[in-house]
Amino acid sequence: LITPSLDEMVHVASEMERLGIKKPLLIGGATTSKIHTAVKIGPSYSGTTIHVLDASRSVPVVQNLLSKEHRENFVEQIKQEYKTVRSDYANRSQTKEYLTLEDARANATQIDFTNTIASAPAKPGLHHIDDMDLAVLRDYIDWGPFFIAWEMKGKYPAILDDEKYGTEARKLFADANKLLDRIIDQKLLKARAVFGLFPAGRSGSDDIQLYKDDNRKDVLATFHTLRQQTKKRAGEPNRALADYVAPPEAGADHMGAFAVTTGIGIDSLIAEFEKAHDDYNSIMTKALADRLAEAFAEYLHERVRKDYWGYAPDENLSNAELVREKYRGIRPAPGYPAQPDHTEKDTLFQILSATEKTGIELTESKAMWPAASVCGLYFAHPEAKYFGLGNIAADQLEDYARRKGKDKSEMEKWLRPNLNYDA
Repeated sequence: LITPSLDEMVHVASEMERLGIKKPLLIGGATTSKIHTAVKIGPSYSGTTIHVLDASRSVPVVQNLLSKEHRENFVEQIKQEYKTVRSDYANRSQTKEYLTLEDARANATQIDFTNTIASAPAKPGLHHIDDMDLAVLRDYIDWGPFFIAWEMKGKYPAILDDEKYGTEARKLFADANKLLDRIIDQKLLKARAVFGLFPAGRSGSDDIQLYKDDNRKDVLATFHTLRQQTKKRAGEPNRALADYVAPPEAGADHMGAFAVTTGIGIDSLIAEFEKAHDDYNSIMTKALADRLAEAFAEYLHERVRKDYWGYAPDENLSNAELVREKYRGIRPAPGYPAQPDHTEKDTLFQILSATEKTGIELTESKAMWPAASVCGLYFAHPEAKYFGLGNIAADQLEDYARRKGKDKSEMEKWLRPNLNYDA
């Protein structure tokens, strides 16, 4: 579930209203929230609209909705709660100050690129891994999000001894590793990757150009970034990912891109479990494939830093340190907080020939299929850090659409959750 699906939910609510449907509407999924439900979806439908975190949480909600005794009070409680959410959201939105795009650019991250540009890649160009050893990736798994996916909140490995979740967490962990043993031994999932390291330079304030070769005359592709526009405290910059790449006059910089999947073969394995009515292992398979994909991204980034790009050849970090991102550089993904525009994946997939090399496809809403896939960009500057874009104003949206050669309305659709105005 990604950003365009949120618009579709509003559309569904509007259609239910138009058709006179009065059934309760339950909203859930990875990018949904109580705020979005209350502010964007609820006003489109006069029936009851309720946000639930996941399918398991919907059970008590439905019980209350079906109860003759509790329904009326429950619905009224939800309405009042969401009314408060809308009011709080409106007040917060009004109190936030936004800079003009020009002023935000004037407050960009100030980086002295003298002696801080990473060395040229040791192995530039495109690279392809057709069948990565899953046993190697196993050692790079971050198990924390795995337990969160099963509604167990706590840090790994402490959660295994947690007073509330410990017993169930240990059972889940044992079951996961048993299935992982089988997946690895029988090669039930296949892991593929493609990645590239390219000459790059900042173009203007917020764009990054990749070049076909070290002559830097022919542009291979342009990545468009977005800049934070809320007013910051004194000394705090309005960041954009382009800040971390040197402009041509400051030196010869580089940037990377990657796409990995561990989902090749997953449909057959899930079908096997579903045929046996084994929902538990079907869900477990998806959860493990997701963890392996993130592990592949972690492993590959390490190889890039130490070997392919080679700007950190002596790095020696434990898995725990990798999880805490104690290394130099970042790998932000299009569609995530620093660059929430999913359409930038089109450029990434084009320069990597990602679909041809890995089998990963982009759906019409720019989700990746198989779902157990990760893509992103490599930035190597020591000051590069992750950040959240937040909301942007109309002047930046218009400028961004112009730079991408897209209609304003189309980019408003893709960036709607990040607009500080109603579009």
